[in-house]
Amino acid sequence: MTHSIPLRQPCPPGACNCERERLLDEPGADLRILRLTRQEELRLLERLENIQSLSDLEHLQRRLYEQLGLRLTVAPGPNEVRSMRGIAIRIEALPGLCRKTRQSIPTAIRRGLEKHPEIAYELLNAHDLLRDA
Repeated sequence: MTHSIPLRQPCPPGACNCERERLLDEPGADLRILRLTRQEELRLLERLENIQSLSDLEHLQRRLYEQLGLRLTVAPGPNEVRSMRGIAIRIEALPGLCRKTRQSIPTAIRRGLEKHPEIAYELLNAHDLLRDA
């Protein structure tokens, strides 16, 4: 099977549970996530680490879904938020998404929030956690 766009290289056997091969063998499967090559992943992680505002983060969430089919949610966690660890960053299970990438994206977002804590406050405020009663 040949593809006109570059696809992510397979992970070493036994190193990942991304189900890349199953996805490639499935007729009519959504292969958008495989467009996230290692080079593109590095660009994405850099972009996530350098978010400038909550609207910037929301824009990236929309673009991830549009371009890769990746659903990413960033919201205050169910418990008290005392640090960036209290922010829940979830990536919906998606065949073809590398395990390391699934771990790297939340880490990059947390770094971005640590660089710009005002974004975290804006996120909390957007979920009514900091509004005056």
